[in-house]
Amino acid sequence: QVQLVESGGGLVQAGGSLRLSCAASGRTFGSYAMGWFRQAPGKEREFVAAISWSGGSTYYADSVKGRFTISRDNAKNTVYLQMNSLKPEDTAVYYCAAVFAGDSYYRERQEYDYWGQGNQVTVSS
Repeated sequence: QVQLVESGGGLVQAGGSLRLSCAASGRTFGSYAMGWFRQAPGKEREFVAAISWSGGSTYYADSVKGRFTISRDNAKNTVYLQMNSLKPEDTAVYYCAAVFAGDSYYRERQEYDYWGQGNQVTVSS
């Protein structure tokens, strides 16, 4: 069982930056692939970024590629999402997710077993 707690969201102006953190419980964090998803009002939850358990493989949605960076620190049981050059269309509730799996990344919601509670990110124009 893994419990995930996100932090770091808030309100920022367009062009600004935020860093989201997701702290995980459990001693086997290093065996979990991690992902970030987001859900805007009235829209489906969509994939943002993913990272393998070793950190050696990452994948991004086209909408955030070049602006967002996913990383992890297994010693701290934490995964991060650095968000730069934020746009109003990035406004959403951001969720981190975990799956106990091989050393790869996963892009589909149904592949993940554990979810955080969500963290609001609002980008003003």
